[in-house]
Amino acid sequence: MLAVAGGLLALLLVPIHAAAGETVVCSPTTGICYVVVESAGTPGSEQVSNHSGSSGATGGTPACRSQLTGETINCYSEAFGWWSNERNCYFRLADPQPPSDNPVWEGNHPNGAIYMAVCPLPAPGTGGGMTWEPTPPPGFGGVTVTPEQLAAQAVEQLPLEGPAIDIVPEPGKTGLVGLPVWLWTEETPSTWGPVSATASIPGLSVTATARVSQIEWSMGDGTVVVCTSPGTPYTPDRGGEPSPDCGHTYAAASVGQPGEAYPITATATWEITWSGGGATGQLEQTRQSTAQARIGELQVLVS
Repeated sequence: MLAVAGGLLALLLVPIHAAAGETVVCSPTTGICYVVVESAGTPGSEQVSNHSGSSGATGGTPACRSQLTGETINCYSEAFGWWSNERNCYFRLADPQPPSDNPVWEGNHPNGAIYMAVCPLPAPGTGGGMTWEPTPPPGFGGVTVTPEQLAAQAVEQLPLEGPAIDIVPEPGKTGLVGLPVWLWTEETPSTWGPVSATASIPGLSVTATARVSQIEWSMGDGTVVVCTSPGTPYTPDRGGEPSPDCGHTYAAASVGQPGEAYPITATATWEITWSGGGATGQLEQTRQSTAQARIGELQVLVS
C-alpha cells in the first residue's frame, strides 16, 4: 500500500528537469507529472532477438505506456525511476532506506525494500508515495515485456493448420492417366485465414494476423504445383475440364507406388503480420497435410 510521503506533492508542483529526449507533462488540476517520450532510449533495457521465421520487426526495446493518457512514455526517468506497466507508476529505490522502526516498513524490515512511487492520476491509490515492496516492482531495472515478446505469444495462439485437402479423384477412387486432377482446400480461418490473436499485459497489446499466401502441392511423381489461391472445388458439371487455378495431370499410373497411389503433400505458407506498442513485424510459418491419388490406365479391349 502506498503511503503519501511528506513533501512529495509539493515536489511534483515545481518545475522538473527532464533527461534528454523527455518532456515532463503536468496536470493543471492535480499537479501530477509524467514523462513523455520524444526520442528512443531506455537505459538498461533488454534486447530481444527475433522469434522464428523471417521478420521485419521493429521495437525490440521495452514499450512503456501510460494507462492515464495511452501515450508511450520513457521506461526510465532520472527524476522518477523505472516505469511499471502493470502498476502504472514510476518506482525509485529510496536512498537512504528509512529506519527499521518507520511505519512504512509495515513490520517487514529487513525483508524487501522501500521505494518512492510516482503514479499519474486518476489511478488507484494516492498518486504516489513511499511503499514497501517484497520484490522489485514489475519493470524495475528495465526488465519488462517488449512488443516482440508479446507478438511471439500472440503467434502461438493462432490456430494455424495445414490445408484441408480436397481432390478429384476422391480418396478411394481411381483417376486416369491424362485426365485432370483438381486440387483445393476448404477455406476456414484455420486452413486459409485470415485469423487473428491478441496477447496483452496492462498498458500494452499486440495483435497478430495470419493468412495463407500459397500452397505448394508435391504430387508424388516429382512434380510440384504452386497455387496462390485455395483452389476451385470440383463439381460434376465440369466433366473432364482442368481446374482453372490449381490442378495437375499425371502422365503415368500409380502402380508400384506405396499403396498403389501417389503420395501428395500440401504445404501451406502462412504470412503473419503483427502490430502493437508502436512496433510492427512480419514472419512466415508453414503447415502440411497429406493425401493420396490413385491413378490407373484406361484399358482398351481389341477383339
